[in-house]
Amino acid sequence: MIKLDSIIDLQKVLLLVMHKVDCRKHFSLKRLITGIFLLFSLSAIAQMKKPTIMILPSDNWCATRYFTKVYENLGQKEVYSDYRRAFLEDSELSPVISKIGELLTRQGYSLKDAEQAVKSLETSIAEDEVTYSRTSNNRLAISPLDLLKQRVKSDILIQVNWNVKRESISFTIEAFDTYTDKRIATATGTNERGKAIIPIQLENTIKKHIKTFDEQMDSYYQSMQANGREIAVNIQVWDNSDINLETIYEGDELIYHIQNWLSQNTVRSQFNLSDATENFAHFEQVRIPLAKKNMALDARGFVRELQKYLQQNPYSITSKIIMQGLGKTTLIIGEK
Repeated sequence: MIKLDSIIDLQKVLLLVMHKVDCRKHFSLKRLITGIFLLFSLSAIAQMKKPTIMILPSDNWCATRYFTKVYENLGQKEVYSDYRRAFLEDSELSPVISKIGELLTRQGYSLKDAEQAVKSLETSIAEDEVTYSRTSNNRLAISPLDLLKQRVKSDILIQVNWNVKRESISFTIEAFDTYTDKRIATATGTNERGKAIIPIQLENTIKKHIKTFDEQMDSYYQSMQANGREIAVNIQVWDNSDINLETIYEGDELIYHIQNWLSQNTVRSQFNLSDATENFAHFEQVRIPLAKKNMALDARGFVRELQKYLQQNPYSITSKIIMQGLGKTTLIIGEK
C-alpha cells in the first residue's frame, strides 16, 4: 500500500504536469491524469486515521466473577466494575485484551492501555469523584468508569465477555461511543473447545468476525467525521446567582443568546433543546467538530469556548465547567 505522504507528493507532480499540458493538443492525456489524481485522492481518504479504542471486560463479566465495588454517589450506593482487581487477580484478562487489541491494531486502530490507567484510578476517584463549588459547597458526582474515560480519552470503548464450557467457548464484544455510550458495533460467536490456552482460542474465534465488527465501527466513525461528534450540554444556575437564563441582554433572554452561539458553532447547527427553565437548560444531540484549528476538540474544549463567550461584554458572566464523562458537560452560571 502506498503511504499517504507518497500519495500527496504524487498528487503535486500530477498537478504540475496538468498545468503544463496543452488542453487542445493533449486532452486525452489530461483526462487520464485527472482520473489518476482522483484515484489517489480516494486512496488518501481511505487511509484516514481510525479512531482510538480502549478495551475493558464487560460489566457482566466482572459481576459474574465478583470483581465489583460499591461507591457512594450523592448518598446512594452504586455498584461498579472493579477493573483494578480484575486485572490484578484474573490471569486470563490481560492476555485476552492483548490478543483482541492486536487484532484491532492490525485493522488500523490506535489502542489506549486501559490497564495502566486503571492502576492509578483509585487515587483519582478519591480526589475527583465529587466536585464542590468553592462558595456554596454544591457538588456533582462522576462514576469511576467516566473518570477512566476522561483519563484515557479514547473514541470508542470496547467491552468483552467470554464464557468457557467443557465443550465450547463463546464470546461477545461490543463497541460503544465513549461520548454518548451508544452501542455502535457488536459481534458474538461460539467455537468448539480446543487445547490451546483461552486467549488463543478466543483470538481464533474472534478472527472470524473481526472484519464485520471493524466495518460497523468504521461506518459509525465515518458518519461522525461528516456529521460531527455528539455531546450533551447542561446549563445550570447556582442558587445564589443574581443571573438566570431569563436575564435580558440586548433585548433577548440569556437562553436565546446561548442558543444562537450553539447554532453558529455546531456542525450544520445541529442541537436539540430538550428541556429548559429559568435555572436549567438541557441540550442533547449537540454535534461538535472532531477538530478545530488542527487540534482534537472534545466536550470540555467546546464548552470552554462558550464559557469564554459569556465572559465577554455584554454578559460578563462567571461560570464553572463540570465534566460528567467525555460527552456530558455542565456549565454552571454564577460562580467558579
